[in-house]
Amino acid sequence: MISAEPTSSTSTTPKRTVLISGASVAGPALAFWLNRCGYAVTVVEKAGTVRSGGYPIDVRGTALEVVRRMGLLDRLQEAHIDVRRLTFLDGDGSEVVSLHPHAVTGGVGGRDLEVRRGDLTDALYAAVRDDVEFLFGDSIDTLDDHAHGVDVTFRGRGRRTFDVVVGADGVHSHTRQLVLGPEQQFHRYLGYCFAVFTMPNTFGLRDETVMWNSPGRAAALYAAGDGDVHAFLNFARTEPPFEAFSDPNIQRKLLTSVFAEAGWEVPGMLAAMHKADDLFFDGVSQIHLPRWSSGRVALLGDAAYAPSFLTGQGTSLALVGAYMLAASLADRDHAAGFAAYERDTRDFVTANQGLAGRGGATLFPTTDEELQQRNNRLRSLSVMPPAGGRPAHSALTLPKAMP
Repeated sequence: MISAEPTSSTSTTPKRTVLISGASVAGPALAFWLNRCGYAVTVVEKAGTVRSGGYPIDVRGTALEVVRRMGLLDRLQEAHIDVRRLTFLDGDGSEVVSLHPHAVTGGVGGRDLEVRRGDLTDALYAAVRDDVEFLFGDSIDTLDDHAHGVDVTFRGRGRRTFDVVVGADGVHSHTRQLVLGPEQQFHRYLGYCFAVFTMPNTFGLRDETVMWNSPGRAAALYAAGDGDVHAFLNFARTEPPFEAFSDPNIQRKLLTSVFAEAGWEVPGMLAAMHKADDLFFDGVSQIHLPRWSSGRVALLGDAAYAPSFLTGQGTSLALVGAYMLAASLADRDHAAGFAAYERDTRDFVTANQGLAGRGGATLFPTTDEELQQRNNRLRSLSVMPPAGGRPAHSALTLPKAMP
């Protein structure tokens, strides 16, 4: 674990203060490292508590070294989900091929981690809760960035001033909107929408994923263990349905219409969707920014460079980005630190965002011809990809120690 000496926390010099918006993955990870560097850290989160549960996520490549340096690797290895089979079905429900997931994802057995999102967020929160101030059930209302700090007005806690503010508040970041403008100019829609929810495992599935495809539509059941399954619906759409993003009723109607007359287990999935209390719906998209900071405010994780789930790298980019931002701020002022963060991290981000095209072609073909070509490629995957063949996941070497 890195030992970082505080740079400005002596008895005569007050600690530099930072407000982080968002307590999912990037926010608590950054809080951990900035606290180690001597910052007084506050995290504001609009939810009432840390959001446990959720679908499984991957930790790969350089991000594994981040969690090792945090002292969390053993805990996450114990929580690792050993999904052993990925089965693809054709439109009529017949099996196309059954493979180890790593043959498709490029994962490395015995090295990469797949854990429930809640296991990671709980571990990150436990690592910082005694040293960091958390403001749950609140959010940033306004920001006034000036020469001596950032005046922050909270929706529920009045006004405070911080030396630095970091937005780690997701794809639809309010912090980003306040400092850089509306999301539409940075949002790169990738042509799909998706929904995730849990439902009872009445299928006898265990430690496996089954995915059904027809042109432009996909449905999957993901069983981690033998408890409830994560149900997943994905469909191609030329333009994003903006009217649905904030209205669960419109989301359910849209999904029911798109998947009408679909085969396999889809009718039962739609019935379960209407009863689910954890439905999450969004467009498949990335965030591309010309810069990741403005004045004393910086952006991190999905707020700055969402890669989309097609890459499998959203969580890993959040962890690596948090480390790089903290390392850049450890012994620099905010202007130099933000510049170093972007200079040293952007190529890594760009390479990982570029994985989205490959993921979409494999998982979600949109025409009969593309689906047949995809199925033929899958049938030829008789061996696992060689270890070390994933340059994007591991293309950044972390600084050996923070200054």
